Amino acid sequence: MPADHLIITLDGPAGAGKSTVAKSLAGRLGISYLDTGAMYRAMTLKALRLKMDLSDEEALTILARNTKIAFKEMPDGSLNITLDGEDVSVAIRAPEVTNNTHFIAKTPGVRTLMVAWQRAIGMSRSIVTDGRDQGTVVFTDARYKFYVDADVEERVQRRYKELVAAGKPVDFEQLRKDMLERDQKDFSRAVGPLKKAHDAITVDSTGLTVEGTVDKIMKLIQL
Repeated sequence: MPADHLIITLDGPAGAGKSTVAKSLAGRLGISYLDTGAMYRAMTLKALRLKMDLSDEEALTILARNTKIAFKEMPDGSLNITLDGEDVSVAIRAPEVTNNTHFIAKTPGVRTLMVAWQRAIGMSRSIVTDGRDQGTVVFTDARYKFYVDADVEERVQRRYKELVAAGKPVDFEQLRKDMLERDQKDFSRAVGPLKKAHDAITVDSTGLTVEGTVDKIMKLIQL
């Protein structure tokens, strides 16, 4: 990584607030925000649209090799994701995509491509990046690494409010079940499992607002 680039990684489970915190943190620091989860979601969206067998790892890898995932920088410094030229920043948040992304995330060939794409972005600019393996696999030499966590009940409440605010029908108990299953899959998958990097700082966002969590992280960053 270029010496003048600032790479800050935020890893952690679903609903812990990583994405909103990372985006806000990037805004405060005046650098770009890279939502790596959006990349996996975009690939999932394409596979679903093509009605592919999501357990066919070879086919998914071939699909990824023939897919262009890119980001366009917005006025606020965030990066909107495009899939083969189409802005899918909203479409990738559908529950169907969320519940099937684990198929893409556990496919070795797809993850290899994703890691290469993410590192290329990190080579081109300073970023705050969030995901499951940013500090453990993708940016092992990042200057700052954080593991953002929160109580599971609060994580479910946050995701519920997010979906309701977006006008999406959602069953609270089913959402809770889905999140617990997603946690299990994230922690146990063979490739790029969710875990805390040995040199990462844990930030518990339970009971904190987004800005409160960002304040907590900013106090730990010395620039």
